[in-house]
Amino acid sequence: MEPEAPERGLSALALGSDPARDDYDAVVVGSGPNGLSAAIELARAGCRVLVMEAAATIGGGLRSAALTRPGFVHDVCSAIHPLGVASPFFRGAPLEAHGLQWVWPEAAFAHPLADGRAALASTSLDATAQTLGVDGPAYKALFEPFVQGADKLLAHVLGPFRPPKHPILLGRFGLQALRSAEGLAMARFDDELARGLWAGMAAHSVLPLDKPCTAAVSMIFGVTAHTRGWPLARGGSQQIADAMARYLQSLGGELVVKRRVASMRDLPGARVVLFDLTPRQVIDIAGDLLPSGYRRRLGRFRHGPGVFKLDWALDGPIPWQNRACLKAATVHVGGALAEVAEAERLPWEGQCAERPFVLVAQHTLFDPSRAPEGKHTGWAYCHVPPGSTVDMTARIEAQIERFAPGFRDRILARSVMAPADYEAHNENYVGGDMTGGVMDAAQLFTRPAGLWNPYATPAPGIFLCSSSTPPGPGVHGMCGAWAAKAALAAMPKRRLLDG
Repeated sequence: MEPEAPERGLSALALGSDPARDDYDAVVVGSGPNGLSAAIELARAGCRVLVMEAAATIGGGLRSAALTRPGFVHDVCSAIHPLGVASPFFRGAPLEAHGLQWVWPEAAFAHPLADGRAALASTSLDATAQTLGVDGPAYKALFEPFVQGADKLLAHVLGPFRPPKHPILLGRFGLQALRSAEGLAMARFDDELARGLWAGMAAHSVLPLDKPCTAAVSMIFGVTAHTRGWPLARGGSQQIADAMARYLQSLGGELVVKRRVASMRDLPGARVVLFDLTPRQVIDIAGDLLPSGYRRRLGRFRHGPGVFKLDWALDGPIPWQNRACLKAATVHVGGALAEVAEAERLPWEGQCAERPFVLVAQHTLFDPSRAPEGKHTGWAYCHVPPGSTVDMTARIEAQIERFAPGFRDRILARSVMAPADYEAHNENYVGGDMTGGVMDAAQLFTRPAGLWNPYATPAPGIFLCSSSTPPGPGVHGMCGAWAAKAALAAMPKRRLLDG
């Protein structure tokens, strides 16, 4: 279970817990990155905006806390932010002026193999390809057109389905992206170094790697790695949420915490309401305001595997066998393609892998402010069946020990979060699912209810802005930004509620 630990960041002491008025243009329920981005876009347009958060601190998946020992700062959920510096919303928001500092590791991520080799992805596509031996030319040829057109590509894929402005680039991307990650790797690469590197990126899809469209995740994560890199926020991911909140306040927006919304009656008067929540929660809150057919469609929305997460206070860096892994804040621990593929398939069959694919972050190598002098933090999770009660602690630590002999000896304290703990921490994580819903070929293009405008509900003035809408999970703010645009276009002249 997650230990009792104070969360860092803006709380009731700074924000208050009661709305200042009852006649807002827009109320946003939930203060995750998408709720905050929606509020910012609305405030930029001149709206009177209120954000309501049920927890004691804002941030949703961006919260940080002292989970192990005093002085050690751990990210409770999201830890590394490739899309935080790549998305159009974040690039257009002056968060650095409101206290956010990005830290860039030397490499975006590393992927060690059991034979002692390790692949290292950096912002230089050429340098990355040179480390992949016989597969270097094929890897460069695959990524080069999309790295060169990264801004155009990301502006399109980080949004709802719509006609492309750059059809040739998007067409070339689609030919690769619609394939399975496993099939593309086997066809393109001959050596396990490139195949492993590719598989680690694909595993972020939280899908079996033989499923269609899993190659798209590898492509997007590779493009971000080879352009702007995979940075972390100095002082913890909470700093991103706090900077967004300060920016919102500078625009006249308001935030309150410890204000749970259980029904529409809990909201002050507003012209529109945007929910940074899953479809399940929106059904519970909006109830009969939503047409029965739409409620049924939302009720069919699917959630996928959960996560089992560990945080460690360490008395030294993780002792990777291949020291190149110390150049990256993110390390994909899973070995060869076949091992990663099996580990990601088993949760869909109701099983936990003996050798799970483990996502590891080692922040303090690059941000010493997160631990006492000479000490370090470790952050890691693996995918498990939704709601799993299997304790994966020993399996995760054994997997890291396999690639970093002596790792266990450096553990001073640990925090354990199973799927149920995650859902208790954040109700959007249904069954421990951090992605806001399955991202397979069917639901990727139809989330959340298969409507042309995925953000607007049939009920006037009610919108969805969570990662259950396009473009899906990740700290990019684009679900909120697109939802805000939809709300502005349809904003009624009268208030939706009278408070």
